[in-house]
Amino acid sequence: MQVLSPSSSMALKSALTTRSPTPTNRVPPSQLVIPCAYRSDSANAAANSNFRGVGPTRADWQSACAILASKVVSQQKNDDATGTNITAVNGHKTLDLVPIENLPKALTIADLSPAPMHGSTLRVAYQGVPGAYSEAAAGKAYPNCEAIPCDQFEVAFQSVELWIADRAVLPVENSLGGSIHRNYDLLLRHRLHIVGEVQLSVNHCLLALPGVRKECVKRVISHPQALAQCEHTLTKLDYNVIREAVDDTAGAAEFVAANNLRDTAAIASSRAADLYGLQILSEGIQDDSSNMTRFVMLARDPIVPRTDRPFKTSIVFAGNGGNEDRAGTAVLFKVLSAFAFRNISLTKIESRPHRNQPIRVVDDVDVGTAKHFEYLFYIDFEASMAEVRAQNALAEVQEFTSFLRVLGSYPMDMTPWCPVT
Repeated sequence: MQVLSPSSSMALKSALTTRSPTPTNRVPPSQLVIPCAYRSDSANAAANSNFRGVGPTRADWQSACAILASKVVSQQKNDDATGTNITAVNGHKTLDLVPIENLPKALTIADLSPAPMHGSTLRVAYQGVPGAYSEAAAGKAYPNCEAIPCDQFEVAFQSVELWIADRAVLPVENSLGGSIHRNYDLLLRHRLHIVGEVQLSVNHCLLALPGVRKECVKRVISHPQALAQCEHTLTKLDYNVIREAVDDTAGAAEFVAANNLRDTAAIASSRAADLYGLQILSEGIQDDSSNMTRFVMLARDPIVPRTDRPFKTSIVFAGNGGNEDRAGTAVLFKVLSAFAFRNISLTKIESRPHRNQPIRVVDDVDVGTAKHFEYLFYIDFEASMAEVRAQNALAEVQEFTSFLRVLGSYPMDMTPWCPVT
């Protein structure tokens, strides 16, 4: 017979006297007891080493929790099959703490693709009022879209940046009037990306109030580009009238109708005539029947360039301004050579004065001091940024420039062209 030491005897006696006996006629409820086995210090970890199956590290504790959670789920299934109640966990009778029907739907790979895709229902901003050519371009670019009119180009840019609109469709050049320089400046000022282009045939009409004859017209109002595109035709029609520029073509038609101007005609689309109750005095008055306007589609995020269809890339850059390239021609030649050597076709090159640094001063001992305009160059080339040759070309261009920005790499408009008859 083993004899207990005095200290062990006293500890055993104290434990027996303080222990509350469990009544024999009561069954204690089953409880899932999870002792916290994780401790940051080794002493506490050693003190809890009697918890079998859990080590002293955080990884061991996480593994143990996962095992215990799986046991709870298994116990729930068994209890549901037998009709018994599951053990309460944190005061909840089930593990479904939130009703299943209220949980958010899990993301899929489709949710991570660029959305909304081309042609979906979008809110598309354009400059002008209903009936403008930009509205027609927005409808061609994004069928069934909700077109949002904006009174200025700047507002259209900001509407996309502020998430009021999903896209913006804005003109950048016309086959007769040339480039819309304002939008090129705004492309550099704002952080939107070109995600596509669309070309629209323009058919200008001379509109006036019902009953007004041509010889009664004393003034013609329209957008400056529209007036320029119809200059020769207006002269041939022997219109000795005042030509006045306004914000947009459809806005000119709206102004004539709203103010009941019987001595004023507007150059706008046939749709504008229908919208504002005007009659068409002359149709197709543009100087050239092949009058086309190119629009770009802008978005907050760029699209992922591909090689499965023709792509176009738009960039803007500035020369390095070094004295070794006094006239700037050397830098431009090197940039163009970077594309020519890789057989990349340029579809557009446009120069604009550098607003932040408009003047470059060059000192030469032979010719003296000269002042040159500093330019930004806008270039469109037929290649996708997914192609290695385009990447290498821009890497070479970057060596000769002080500033380079890719405005967008986007699918080319390949729709058939039909001149206005």
